[in-house]
Amino acid sequence: MSKFKFKLPNTLVLIYSFVVLMAILTWIIPSGEFNRELLNGKEIIIDGSFHYVKSNPQFIIEILMAPITGFLKTADIIIFLLIVGGAFGVLKKTEAIDAAIFEITKAHNKYPFLKKFLIPILMIIFSLAGAVFGMSEETIPFILIFVPLAIMLGYDTITGVAIPFLGAGAGFAGAFINPFTLGIAQTISDLPPLSGMEYRIVCWIVLTTAAIIFTVKHANKVKKNPALSPTPEIDKFWKENLHLSEIENKFQKLSKKHLMVLSIFGLSMALLVFGVLEYKWYINELSALFLGTGIVVGIFGSLNIQELTDSFLDGAKELFSTALIVAFARAILVVAADGKIIDTILFSLSSMISELHPILSSWAMFIIQSILNFFIPSGSGKAALTMPIMAPLSDLIGVARQTTVLAYQFGDGFTNLIIPTSPVTMAILALSKIPYEKWAKWMLPMQIIFFILGLLLLIPPLLIGWK
Repeated sequence: MSKFKFKLPNTLVLIYSFVVLMAILTWIIPSGEFNRELLNGKEIIIDGSFHYVKSNPQFIIEILMAPITGFLKTADIIIFLLIVGGAFGVLKKTEAIDAAIFEITKAHNKYPFLKKFLIPILMIIFSLAGAVFGMSEETIPFILIFVPLAIMLGYDTITGVAIPFLGAGAGFAGAFINPFTLGIAQTISDLPPLSGMEYRIVCWIVLTTAAIIFTVKHANKVKKNPALSPTPEIDKFWKENLHLSEIENKFQKLSKKHLMVLSIFGLSMALLVFGVLEYKWYINELSALFLGTGIVVGIFGSLNIQELTDSFLDGAKELFSTALIVAFARAILVVAADGKIIDTILFSLSSMISELHPILSSWAMFIIQSILNFFIPSGSGKAALTMPIMAPLSDLIGVARQTTVLAYQFGDGFTNLIIPTSPVTMAILALSKIPYEKWAKWMLPMQIIFFILGLLLLIPPLLIGWK
């Protein structure tokens, strides 16, 4: 008799199951709303204004319409994905990435220093990007570089994803400058911008170190025994797609054309960072940047018009399924918002912490922000929603507002790496071919470590009177 083996459904089916579950919750959780007002162009909640409203349970038609609305609400991200896919399709056609990966692989195998420190160095770079300018969506294009690189170095697909995604995620949670989360949260909490940076840098070091150790330990284990990889089928796909033997025979050294293409790509990434920091570029501007990069790379990569357009379209086609997953993930939030249960959940959770000891209250704030992140994966959106309540509440229960902001950072940053409602998470997993359940299983121990570290890091501020 064959044993029954449970297998989780396709990622798209899994996400849509969450949509249905959320619709069921709109029949159980009472509808409620806070009154809101505009502050510096952001909608913020008026404290004490929560009131119950007429229930708005979601029916079958709303469940069917939710992915369509989700598609419209994430149109900018979807366009970004398709253009990034197209640009990388052109970049791939020039073979510059293949040649560069082969060069890095040779250097990695030749120099003992790189064997030990390549992953930590790369993750520190991404972590700094997350801490300084809130790198999130910007990690998506790097998956197409670091997954093949990890495979070439003898690691697995998960390692290739963890280097940019977990690296940036640790920095995002421990941010000490990030204007999109920390900046907004401090402004709403009436705190000076960039105040409390010293302790936040300590948090960043601790969280980044934990992420690096976790990733390096996994990478070394897989390198010693590839059978221990959670994604053997996906690893095999990437190996076959890379044509490793062909690359080794083809690329003895980087050609002038390859160097030119890589230089253009490097300049565009530098321009991306400059634009985000200096001019507050977001999705639309980044999409335009990648479109321009694709065109220029194609020209300097000696592609004719037909090759350039065909490779761009092929690259965009590869990300179409990713675009659908992003839309379906947003559909979960569409149902929750239309059912008017998000404010009810926020009100109920915040009411629970008013009688707790300050340390327990800061922990409860951290847990509440983590729960809310499932419903509101946008960091700036969650700051505008929760900080008008949490900041005054912290004054009443003896928790410094800086600590309240830190609890928000941890709650917003850690779970971003695992929640299925995050468009970035689902886009990265779809792009790397990793099924959600495999990533969630691998990420769960890291989430537990982050959670414990978050609880511990929230204690010193209360003991030293961090303001």
